[in-house]
Amino acid sequence: MIKLEDFEKIDMRVGTIISASINKGARHKAYKLEIDFGKEIGIKKSSAQITEYYREEDLINKQVIAVINFEPIKISEVKSEVRILGVASPGGVILLSTDNHVENGKRVY
Repeated sequence: MIKLEDFEKIDMRVGTIISASINKGARHKAYKLEIDFGKEIGIKKSSAQITEYYREEDLINKQVIAVINFEPIKISEVKSEVRILGVASPGGVILLSTDNHVENGKRVY
């Protein structure tokens, strides 16, 4: 078990995907994404293995939930600054998103 204080250290925010392309150098098929988290946080990059359920064009303007305060990691040529949240399923990862459009950068509690 973790304490509520530990959970509150994880900074999860809503962002909108503004660009998506294949991350050609990744070991496993993945997309290179740019996500807009609003004026305060700005645009962040990520690499995500979500190619089974999502096409590049379907990701544009999709709102997602991401952890924005993990240490960045290098995935091929992409400095992945945020970790997009999803659920593993037999067919691939399904992204967590909002039911309704919300302002980019809003915190998830």
